[in-house]
Amino acid sequence: MSAFNILGISGSLRKASHNTAILRAAAELAPEGVEVTIFGGLGEIPPYNDDVRVASGYPASVTSFREALRAADAVLIATPEYNYSIPGVLKNAIDWASRPPEPPFEGKPVAIMGATPGLLGTARAQYDLRKMCVFLNAYALNKPEVLIMQSGTRLDAEGRVTDETTRALIASQVVALRDWALRLKG
Repeated sequence: MSAFNILGISGSLRKASHNTAILRAAAELAPEGVEVTIFGGLGEIPPYNDDVRVASGYPASVTSFREALRAADAVLIATPEYNYSIPGVLKNAIDWASRPPEPPFEGKPVAIMGATPGLLGTARAQYDLRKMCVFLNAYALNKPEVLIMQSGTRLDAEGRVTDETTRALIASQVVALRDWALRLKG
């Protein structure tokens, strides 16, 4: 049996991103038969301009992103919260992915998590992503929610998630995403 493939997308470009760290934890904690691959090219995607797509097709970095989405069995997005919403780089990538032909989020199971040094655990950003999933016709996993507040106290100096409660929550979301995706496949 082939592995169940989850594409991890971090909404942060920072080298020491807590959101990329929780995606690494998801990959580490994934059950047997589940692989979490983190997409690393978000920062290479140019600002969305549909004139570019219409005139000459998708830029290579956008094609790479769309192909990674299409190939995945499910998507796991880890987002910080910037100005009460998602980061522009994440919104930009989603805008490119939403365009025809065959938008790759269409019918895709998606789970959302986020980490922040603040007290709300990226709740507003996650809410905005859920609204986008409606337009994208992606199927957002409702629970468990992973809203990691005071993230600096849950990771060590190397960016490894050390808090056992947080690790358990991340692991349970990966399992729930796999189960949700398999249920949707019928």
